[in-house]
Amino acid sequence: MKRRYRKARREQVSYRFPLRPTQLQQRETEIHEITITLNGSHDEHMQILGPGDQNLRTIREALGVRIFARGPNLKISGDAAAVGKAAAVFEELQARLKQQSHLTADDVGDALARMNTAPNDAPDLIEVFRRTAAVKPRTDGQKEYVRAMLENDLCVCVGPAGTGKTYLAVAVALGLLKAGKIKRIVLARPAVEAGEKLGYLPGDMQAKVNPYLRPLFDAMNDMMDFDQIKRFVMNDVIEVSPLAYMRGRTLNNSVIILDEAQNATPQQMLMFLTRLGHHSKMIITGDESQSDLEGRQKSGLNDAVRRLTGLEGIAVLRLSNEDIVRHRLVTKIVHAYKDEAQ
Repeated sequence: MKRRYRKARREQVSYRFPLRPTQLQQRETEIHEITITLNGSHDEHMQILGPGDQNLRTIREALGVRIFARGPNLKISGDAAAVGKAAAVFEELQARLKQQSHLTADDVGDALARMNTAPNDAPDLIEVFRRTAAVKPRTDGQKEYVRAMLENDLCVCVGPAGTGKTYLAVAVALGLLKAGKIKRIVLARPAVEAGEKLGYLPGDMQAKVNPYLRPLFDAMNDMMDFDQIKRFVMNDVIEVSPLAYMRGRTLNNSVIILDEAQNATPQQMLMFLTRLGHHSKMIITGDESQSDLEGRQKSGLNDAVRRLTGLEGIAVLRLSNEDIVRHRLVTKIVHAYKDEAQ
């Protein structure tokens, strides 16, 4: 008895990075084999493939595809949807390699996990550089805050102490950096002393401003290793700057965070807002009840909330005492001082 085998038709398509989303979406039902070309040097290609092609094997097994490597070219074949996911994983690994010196097995695992996460679930879990420290919003208000940061290029968040304004802003920024969607994080804060005159501080500009930016670095220390923070700071991937030093700059491909914005004047706030460049996000956080401005100076945060609320493309939201996630006594303390002020 003779058996006849019909050779399956296989359409071959070649792409170079970066892939446009529509290239995969338009052909999702028909692509069974694609060839992609890795950018960069030979050493970078070896980083992508992993020691002994370990990364290649991990992706093959996770997605059920075949991958053949020849030089910078990778031929991927299999189910159309799986092929598209594999190509997206390689693109993300290349983006990460631009931000860090080498790739780890965790980087590959994170990239694969993201392929199986629905977009609507993204605000519920923020992947940061320390895999075991993924950040999850704990209240409805915090979830709305994270969603607003991801969906808008400018987000202003006002709320009492302990609501996670700064922590979640840093988490979102690190998540976007890790995913390769931005190239830099800029941290800024008004250099205003909280009721005490500390005098002149020793050291260079970064040493002088570090005490003011300590809360931002405290948040980062929870989400990535100290050595990695140090390396990013040295390479200007993470930049710290007093608000006064932002004048004249245009910040592209960045997340720019202004913390303690209630201590900025309206003129400083306008200067900061106009630093926003292409493919960037700006996050402004503050607590209206904790202004340290002297005399009758107006707060730039209050002024910005009044002017920007309701403008398309700008999210202005408030967190409440119900969103406080620090020690249980913090909520009672905030209530006590608020009641006294009233």
